[in-house]
Amino acid sequence: MGNQTYKNEEQMKATVRALANGESLARMCHLRLSKEPLPQQNIIAEIINLARSLLFPGFFSDCDVNSFNLEFMIGMQCEKLKAALENQILAGFMLANSNDADEATVADEAAINALRVKAETMAADFIANLPALRQTLHTDVEAMYLGDPAAVSYEEVIYCYPAIKAIINYRIAHQLLVQGVPVIPRMISEMAHSETGIDIHPGATIGKYFAIDHGTGVVIGATAIIGNNVKLYQGVTLGAKSFTLDENNNPVKGIPRHPIIGDNVVIYSNATILGRITIGSNAVIGGNIWVTTDVAEGEKLVQAKANNILRIKSDE
Repeated sequence: MGNQTYKNEEQMKATVRALANGESLARMCHLRLSKEPLPQQNIIAEIINLARSLLFPGFFSDCDVNSFNLEFMIGMQCEKLKAALENQILAGFMLANSNDADEATVADEAAINALRVKAETMAADFIANLPALRQTLHTDVEAMYLGDPAAVSYEEVIYCYPAIKAIINYRIAHQLLVQGVPVIPRMISEMAHSETGIDIHPGATIGKYFAIDHGTGVVIGATAIIGNNVKLYQGVTLGAKSFTLDENNNPVKGIPRHPIIGDNVVIYSNATILGRITIGSNAVIGGNIWVTTDVAEGEKLVQAKANNILRIKSDE
C-alpha cells in the first residue's frame, strides 16, 4: 500500500508539472502578472441582474420595491451596479490589452490606474443611458404583447418570456460595446444564450419594437442590421453565407457579412437568411426557407410544393 501511494504521488506531481507548463498554456490561458483583475462570470451575472432590476423594477430582484421607496432602492442598485461594472470593465481592458502588450506594460501600476479611470467613466456613462434603454425595451415588450394572442398582460411578457431576457441582455451588451468595452459585452450576450437558447451577438444593430416569438434556436450575427417592428420566430438564423479569407486561410474579421432586415418584416420559424443581403421593408419570409438573395419590399417568400420557393409580389 505504501509503494502504491508513493507511485500515485509521483504520478500526481508529474501531472501537475505538465499542467503548469507554460508552453502548454500558450495563447489559451491568461496568467496574471500582478494584481490586475480578470473578468468573473459570477460578477457578470450580478451585473445582469442589477441592470435588469433597474430597467424593470420589481421583476428581476428580491428587493421589496414600492412607490414609496423606489428612488431609494434604485439609488442603492445604481451604486452596486457602478462598482461591479467598473471592476469588470477594467478586467476586460486588462484581458484585451494583455494580447498585445509586453509584461512590463500589463503589470505597470500607472497603466492600470489609467484604465481604472477610463472604466469608471464608462460605467457612469452606461448607467446614464439606462433611461433610454428602458424606453427602447418597453417598445420590445409592447411588440411581444401585441404580437402574441396568448399574452394576457405586459407583466406576463416581462416575467415569463425568455425572449425578453435575451433582448435585455443584448441591449445591455450592445450599449457597452458601442462605448468601447471589450470582452464583457460578449460574456453578457452568451449568458443569455445559455439561459434562453437565443443567440444575439452584441454587435448586431436592432431597432425598436423587436419581437421574438418562442425564440429557441434564434441566431443573429455580429454585423446584422434589423429595422423597427421586426418579428422573428423560433429557429431563425441571420447568418453569414461565407467568409473572406486572408493569406493564411483564416477568416477576415470585422467585415459586414450578415443580412440587413428592413422595417415591419416577419420571418417565420426555421428560416435561414445568409450573407450581406437585404430583406426589404414589409416583406414576409415563410418557414423552412433558405434565403441567399435580396428580397424586395413587400415581397413574400413561402415554401411551395415540391420544395420550390414561391415568390409573391406585394401587389399580388
